[in-house]
Amino acid sequence: MVWRRKLLLIFAPLLFTASAQAEDKEPTAIVELGAAGEWGLPGASSFGPSLAVEFTPIKEWLEIEGGVAPMFRGGRSEWDTDLLFKKPFTLSDKVEFMVGVGPQWTFSPEGTKIAGEFALDFMFWPTSDRKYGWFLEPSYSYSFSRGHEQSLGVSLGLLISIP
Repeated sequence: MVWRRKLLLIFAPLLFTASAQAEDKEPTAIVELGAAGEWGLPGASSFGPSLAVEFTPIKEWLEIEGGVAPMFRGGRSEWDTDLLFKKPFTLSDKVEFMVGVGPQWTFSPEGTKIAGEFALDFMFWPTSDRKYGWFLEPSYSYSFSRGHEQSLGVSLGLLISIP
């Protein structure tokens, strides 16, 4: 009889944990595959593919996104990377909105530039299982390097949930 109580005490928390995870629809991570564009203020524009991964360390309070985008214009290229800290807001079962800020690094033949980035992230989930969706992310960046370049950017594409 005593060993049954001990087993119950050991396995009861596991049952509640499994139940809570089954109710929770949050994926381990979300992959963002898409295209990005950037327009200097004033200046030239550049375009390229984008890849980002985000995860939620604190549910309903913090999402962290790391991304990279090789940008091309007029025969030259540069690599933009960023790390955004976002506050999520659930607008409906199918729409999420996030406000984010963080550092951005740009690697080009002219050298490395460090900037601050502000972004708005809209996520649209057409189905209730939230396996696939799409995103739209406008952004503004301000370079701390010489010249203090400023730019507006936008990325959009496909969302893929990683369970």
